[in-house]
Amino acid sequence: MFGIGKSIFRRLLFGHMFTMLLGLCVVGFLLSLLTKGYIVDSQKEELLRKAKRVNLTVQTVTVPDDRVKEQLLFFDQTFDARIWLFDRNGKIAATSSKDEVYVGKSVDPSVVRKVLSGEEALLNEPRFEGLKEPMLSVVVPWGKDNEVYGGIVLHASVAGMNETITLMRETILWVTLVGVLLSAVTASYLSWSISRPLRRIDKLALRIGHGDYGERIEIASNDEIGELAATINQMADKLQRTDEDKRKQEQIRQDFLANVSHELRTPLTAMQGFLEALQDDLIDDAAKPKYYDIIYKETLHMNRLVDDIADLIKLENDEIALSRSPVDVRQLFAHIAAMFGPEAAERNTTIEMRTEEGLPDAYADRDRFEQIMKNLVKNAVKFTESGKILLNARAESELLMIQVVDTGIGISPDDQEMIWERFFKVDRGRSKKSSGTGLGLAIVRELVELHGGTITVRSEVGQGTVFEFRLPAAQNAIHEGGRQHVKAI
Repeated sequence: MFGIGKSIFRRLLFGHMFTMLLGLCVVGFLLSLLTKGYIVDSQKEELLRKAKRVNLTVQTVTVPDDRVKEQLLFFDQTFDARIWLFDRNGKIAATSSKDEVYVGKSVDPSVVRKVLSGEEALLNEPRFEGLKEPMLSVVVPWGKDNEVYGGIVLHASVAGMNETITLMRETILWVTLVGVLLSAVTASYLSWSISRPLRRIDKLALRIGHGDYGERIEIASNDEIGELAATINQMADKLQRTDEDKRKQEQIRQDFLANVSHELRTPLTAMQGFLEALQDDLIDDAAKPKYYDIIYKETLHMNRLVDDIADLIKLENDEIALSRSPVDVRQLFAHIAAMFGPEAAERNTTIEMRTEEGLPDAYADRDRFEQIMKNLVKNAVKFTESGKILLNARAESELLMIQVVDTGIGISPDDQEMIWERFFKVDRGRSKKSSGTGLGLAIVRELVELHGGTITVRSEVGQGTVFEFRLPAAQNAIHEGGRQHVKAI
């Protein structure tokens, strides 16, 4: 995976350098062309201006004499240019110093035609016989007003101009080379600044792939790479939470299986022993009903365990369909109080009911509502000794708030966070009769949420516990309330 980061660095580096180098070469080439064109045009314009100045001096002379030749020599030395005068027939009539050998020779007819028509000519290449070295030449009419006697030619060597162009090109080349060097440094830094966080992301992804979720990437930018780093961090957070939840659930599952095995093994072992004793006539006839009753109760306990597991599986698979109807909460409270009254009395505990005036019915599945109340009240009775259990209900807008309050031993803060987890079983040391599978409250929460309600718990160790949940209220179904005290008998 790290090879990918290096490859990205190389590609970014070469890509940046190629782009910058190409840009610099194009700019340098264009500058070279523009500079050469500017120098050539400037030189031509300067020669043209000098040729016109020569014409101002000789425009009154139709036939060159010695005075004209002296003037041409002066201009030759002053302008550093060779000067020719040719007549209307294209014959060279006079020249400056070194060019007397050209007197009497002819110039290009096309040049003569331009001059006689009054045009000025800028010649890129010499069109004159006898010129061997490269020259830059201009031609202007020789004459005054509209009368043309011939033409004036100025030749300037291109050697100096070429030297200037060469110097400019060398300067552009050096500037380009410096630009390439700076571009390489810039491209290297840019590539490093991009590939470095990518390598860190790559390293983190590799660690995540090996199950190590502890490291995070420091986000130093708000660009796309920063967003990618933030996404990787979020993914690591989620995977870490998922892994922790998975470990926690696995531990809970193992505890649950151990509890279920224990819950099944203990009664089955007892039942097996009792049945073997009964089969071998080791028990007196007078004591047999007692053992039959024990076997029966253990069978009921195992049935409840199987029913709880079946309910939980159905809830997990969304296989429970509610049959909703208005449910009289006071009647259900009375039924629950009567059902658990004897067991509560054994623990010297009373069960009370409190409902407000005009309390509406709950809109719920009656059997599932009763199952919720049974589980909550059963827990309250189990963990309350010489105390009180209150079943409370009141209307809240379109909901019913229902409470099961006990004055029992309470639930520790750590356990309060876990009691809703499937397969969780609270500390067995809370009560001498704290047997169970740890499924009751998980089923309660699932059933409440299946009704569209919510359930919470408040508790203090040694003070008691309040389970509070809300269910939808049925409309137009109101019963008179009141307070009823049910003392366990």
